[in-house]
Amino acid sequence: MNQAMNQDELKAAVADAAIAEIKSQLEKDTILGIGTGSTANLFIDRLGPLRHHFKGAVASSKASAERLEKLGIEVFELNSVGTVPFYIDGADEVNANLHMIKGGGAALTREKIVAACAERFICIADGSKYVPQLGHFPLPVEVIPMARSYVARELVALGAEPVYRQGVVTDNGNQIIDCFEFMIEDPVAMEARINAIVGVVTNGLFAARGADVLLLGKEDGVERIALK
Repeated sequence: MNQAMNQDELKAAVADAAIAEIKSQLEKDTILGIGTGSTANLFIDRLGPLRHHFKGAVASSKASAERLEKLGIEVFELNSVGTVPFYIDGADEVNANLHMIKGGGAALTREKIVAACAERFICIADGSKYVPQLGHFPLPVEVIPMARSYVARELVALGAEPVYRQGVVTDNGNQIIDCFEFMIEDPVAMEARINAIVGVVTNGLFAARGADVLLLGKEDGVERIALK
């Protein structure tokens, strides 16, 4: 590669790598779990030509479902599927333990549900998302609207600077609080602690169920990092 790739090219490279990761394992009855966001969209676009090699997909957002359907890929309800062999999604931040912050696009709850039902979570991200410590990206927390002020006070007590994400309603009809100035030393413990606050639907830490494989787009190509 003669010249460094820009961010869009890095995202395209990891989307290609994700196709290569799963292509040989696609079967006629395979239903894939599909994430949300700009990198996931590039992966969805690459699934189009393969649509006859697998059965369909479960989507973590209405936007992803619409994109899949436009490509002729059947979208299934998760409750009727049970488990999926792969969940492919991006991240806003990811660390060496493959813990992530997700939810910049406000789809965190559905993403976390599909991830929980996946045998393998393949995270696709460009190199800028790989960090030594999670928290530079504001941590999203999905809340029941009635509980927003209460949850914000509890988040302040944990050391965060909570900011209500104005004008955003999740696919579940809820609201988002973003936690600024909130570096996270123990993602597994903090994920559980925030989820225990009354009125929280879930938070954007994907640590209790992190990724199994990270496909990281770097200037010299795609690095594959797998914990198991």
